[in-house]
Amino acid sequence: MREKRFPRRLVSGGQTGADRAALDWALGRGLECGGWCPAGRLAEDGRIPDRYPLKETPESAYIVRTEFNVRDSDATVLFSIDPQLAGGSAATRDFCVALKRPFLPLARANCPIDQAAKRLHDFVFRNEVAILNVAGPRASEEPQIGDYVAAVLDLAFPAPFPT
Repeated sequence: MREKRFPRRLVSGGQTGADRAALDWALGRGLECGGWCPAGRLAEDGRIPDRYPLKETPESAYIVRTEFNVRDSDATVLFSIDPQLAGGSAATRDFCVALKRPFLPLARANCPIDQAAKRLHDFVFRNEVAILNVAGPRASEEPQIGDYVAAVLDLAFPAPFPT
C-alpha cells in the first residue's frame, strides 16, 4: 500500500450487520465514530444501544438515515457478501450518485479480504477521505457481513492510528 491514510471518522446508521460491525470496530480502536440513525434509534433487533454515538433523524424512516449519512460523509464504502446490491445498500449507492459522493462497493464473493483492504485503503487515499460512511446489509440479510467488514477494516487501517 502507498503512504498510510486513515479516515478521521467512521459513520454508519447503527443497523445490525455492516453498520454495527463498523461502529464496534471504530469504538474498539478509539477511532471517532457516529452518524445518523432513525428517530427512536430503530433497528431490526429493536432499539440501537446507547453505546453507539448516533444522532437521531427527525423521522423513523431508514431511508432518511441513509441519505443523511451519505450527505455528511466524504465517501462511502458499501460492503456486501453478494455483489448484487439490494434494498438499503442499493439506496445508499443511489444517494452517492445523486449527491456526487464517491463510493466503493466491496463484495466478498468477488473481492477477498486482502484485495478489499487494499482497494479500500487506496480509495480513502485517492479521495482524501476524512469521514468515511460504512454501509451494507443488515445481519438478517447477510449473517456473515460483520466478520467481513471487521476483517477488511483491520487490514486496510492497522493500528496505531495517527492522532
